[in-house]
Amino acid sequence: MAATPPVVLTIAGFDPSSGAGITADIKTIAAHECYGVACITALTVQSTRGVRRAEGVDPRIVAETLRELAADVAIEAVHIGMLGNAQVAEVVADFLAETRLAHVVLDPILKSSSGADLLDDAGTRFLLERLLPLAEVVTPNLAEAGVLTGMAVTNLDQMRQAAAGLHALRASNVVVTGGDLDKGEKAIDLLSFATGRGIEEEVFKADRRRSNSTHGTGCAFSTALACHLAHGRGLPEAVLLSKAYVWAAIAKAHPLGHGAGPLHHLFRMTEQRRASTVVSVAEAAHSRN
Repeated sequence: MAATPPVVLTIAGFDPSSGAGITADIKTIAAHECYGVACITALTVQSTRGVRRAEGVDPRIVAETLRELAADVAIEAVHIGMLGNAQVAEVVADFLAETRLAHVVLDPILKSSSGADLLDDAGTRFLLERLLPLAEVVTPNLAEAGVLTGMAVTNLDQMRQAAAGLHALRASNVVVTGGDLDKGEKAIDLLSFATGRGIEEEVFKADRRRSNSTHGTGCAFSTALACHLAHGRGLPEAVLLSKAYVWAAIAKAHPLGHGAGPLHHLFRMTEQRRASTVVSVAEAAHSRN
């Protein structure tokens, strides 16, 4: 009998265009040879052109779904994306505090790339107070890091300051993703993580991909990170491989829609299957300082 793949739970909203949210997460989980289970927190009306409307799911449904899944399958990692409101955030925090599941990756989605609010102010405060300390790693982009810490985050030094601010708010490990940095030919991510020697950091760089297929990059990165942790990889390696995956998924994306198109989450299905799980040479065109 084949070995059961690691089970990864994603808690996030539904994007009907499948570029981000639950369906994109499930594709990413499958691409990393894990089995995905899901709890939908919100429904949205959106396409590649942006988010038009968002409607939260009844928190009682969220709570019941999470309890049912945890009672049925052994969850190896959890990805948290869009929460929508404080009521849902509270339910998720209570679930995590009760179950103490390993490898919780928190992607603090506050706004869509088109500017729509995806978490209310009360939910943001609750995320900082309750969810942040329950996560193994939090993965804000520049704008999210700025909102959560109350500081400008526009360069690598400010990314370091924001990471320090999040540690002060009881975040164990932080990845500030810098794909939105406008200047330079490199896309830079900063990992600030706890070790026995204290807080250490690694900077990850990749050649910047000039592409219109960038919808859902944060979801893909944070979900891939949860998958690599579920496979037992260490955090620095998991960040490197997740960044490489997103880079390749952008490079191999199809032009879809009239706005910011989605990544090609399942690009590996069209390639010759590798004998091992080591990233390909094409995906490893990155440097780590």
